[in-house]
Amino acid sequence: MTPSAFDYVRPASLSEAITALARHGDTARLLAGGHSLLPMMKLRIAAPEVLIDINELSELRGVSVGKSEVVIGAATTHAALEHHTEVAAALPLIPAVAHQIADATVRNRGTIGGSLAHADPSADWPAAMLALDAVIDVTGARGSRSIAARDFFKGLFETDLQPGEVIVAIRVPVVAGSRTAYRKFRHPASGYAVVGVAVRLTFERGRCSGGRIGVTGFADHAFRAERAEALLAGHAGQADRTERLLDVAFADAAPLEDRFADAEYRLQLARTMLRRALADVLSSDKTR
Repeated sequence: MTPSAFDYVRPASLSEAITALARHGDTARLLAGGHSLLPMMKLRIAAPEVLIDINELSELRGVSVGKSEVVIGAATTHAALEHHTEVAAALPLIPAVAHQIADATVRNRGTIGGSLAHADPSADWPAAMLALDAVIDVTGARGSRSIAARDFFKGLFETDLQPGEVIVAIRVPVVAGSRTAYRKFRHPASGYAVVGVAVRLTFERGRCSGGRIGVTGFADHAFRAERAEALLAGHAGQADRTERLLDVAFADAAPLEDRFADAEYRLQLARTMLRRALADVLSSDKTR
């Protein structure tokens, strides 16, 4: 199918994009990578009257790697993050997750900001951003603000973004003594996560002092398994403690059901992905 007719706007700056959003209101959609929006338009699930193309805005591109923080422009592609050696050294979870997104074509065009704004319940980046305690910087006609990843994802394709706001950058802290892993069960057709689990554990003197667990694909939006996080301090892979973690990690979320995975199957996948991600972290000797 072909999409409904629409007007195309290509602003020369971020301020022009914000002005265009304010002018067109609910009839407009931002176009970043387009790999989620354009198929929805072809199926007439989405029918914006105006597309505002922000792909080439220099203000939204680029990566800055500092000692305490990595700042990623919203229009940075998955492929750029997959192959960024400085990011890999500071935050190895980011290229590890980028590598597992869809296929090379999607990774070369899709953007991290577009993925986060779209908030597909099975997207990979939300789990990583939750596990890494990322902060999402946004701006709009009413000004700029920062949103913690844990507060960003609200529901099915729903975020804390307000009308007229644009994701500008993602700021990710570099936490000393941390190890990370991402495990997902990949949908064989789409490459999305049927369930994906990102884990970050922090170690002090060789002992786990705590961590974060981000989950995607399981519920109607990505979430942190906070009850399981409370059990991470002192965890060293003990079988009984692992089972307790698995028992509480998904207890507060209603699992999605579809033709590929019913609720029971999805819960078992989630437990398996968390078990494997924890094992990956605990067996790793790469502490940062």
